[in-house]
Amino acid sequence: MEVIPVPDGPAPQTFYSVAGRLLFVETLDLQLRNLIGLLFRGWQLTPVSFPDRSPDIHINFACDDTSLEIPQDLNQFEIAEGGRCYTDGADFYLALRNSLLHLVSGTPVTVNVRLAELPGPRDPLLATVASFAVCAALRRFGLFDLHSAGVVNPADGKGVLIVGPSGNGKSTLALQLALSGWSYLSDDELLLSLVDAQVEARGFRSFFAVSSELGSGFKNCFEPDVVFGSQRRERASPGSLLFIRLNGEEKSRLSKLTQAETMTRLIRACPWATYDTAIAGANLDVLSALARQATGFDLSAGRDLLAPARAAELLSKY
Repeated sequence: MEVIPVPDGPAPQTFYSVAGRLLFVETLDLQLRNLIGLLFRGWQLTPVSFPDRSPDIHINFACDDTSLEIPQDLNQFEIAEGGRCYTDGADFYLALRNSLLHLVSGTPVTVNVRLAELPGPRDPLLATVASFAVCAALRRFGLFDLHSAGVVNPADGKGVLIVGPSGNGKSTLALQLALSGWSYLSDDELLLSLVDAQVEARGFRSFFAVSSELGSGFKNCFEPDVVFGSQRRERASPGSLLFIRLNGEEKSRLSKLTQAETMTRLIRACPWATYDTAIAGANLDVLSALARQATGFDLSAGRDLLAPARAAELLSKY
C-alpha cells in the first residue's frame, strides 16, 4: 500500500482512535516520532489527548542497527511488496528490506517495529511498514484492509469500491467521481467490517495521491474536501465493486461478474485473508458477505475516464 505523508496538521500525538479502537504509539527516537506523526496526519486516525481507557493496540517503533532476529521453524511465505512473513499461526514476523515487524496477540495487541536506520525523505519504507503494523493490529478487532478506493453513489447512497493494484487508476477514477458530486471514503485503502450482518467500508487514508494521467508514476497529493469542496464520508455500505485495470485504449468497458468471480477477485486483492492465519476465517467471512451484498464488475479503464463527468455517466448505466 503506497502512503505519502501530508505536511499540514497538528503536532504528533501518542494516542489515536480509529473505528472505535484506541491506538497507542511509542518511540524513544524523537526524529522517528516526528516522521510517524507526519505520516499519521495523512491517515484517518483521530488524535486523542486524554484517553479514558486502556489502549486496544500498542505499537512500538525503534531505530537501531542491531541484527534483526527471527525464530527458527516458523512457516514462511513471500508477500507482494517484496517482504517475507513468518508465522506460528497466531503471532507473526514481517521482514521488509531492513525492517522487522513483530505482532504479538494479547491485551493489548502489541506490534513491535524495528528499523535498521531512518529511511530517507522520499523512501516509502516507513509508510509501508507502519501501515502494515496498524492494519495487522486492526484485523484482530474485525477490521480488514482492502486495497481499494471508495466513493458513494449520490443516487442511492451506496458505496462503490474501486479495487486494484497501484497504478491502475483507482485514485483517478475516484477523483473524477468526487468532482461529479459523489462523496468519497478514500482513494487507496479501506477497512471492512461486519455491522448487523452487513459489510461496512470506511476510509483509511484522508488524502488522494493522483497521477497526472492514467498510468503515470508522478502523483499529486491533496485532500478533495479541502481543494474542491468534495464531501468526505466516514463510512458506507458497499453496493458495487469495480475491479479496475488499464486497457491502454480510448474507450472504457464495464462488464458484470458472477458472485463466484467477484469472490475470487476479492481473495486475490486481500492476500492477508489467507496469509494471516489467525484471522483468516473471519476475513474470508467478511469477503464472502461483501460478494453477496455488492455487485461485482470488471472495469477495463480507458483514457475516456479522464473526461469530465464520463466516469459518473459510465456507472449510471448500471
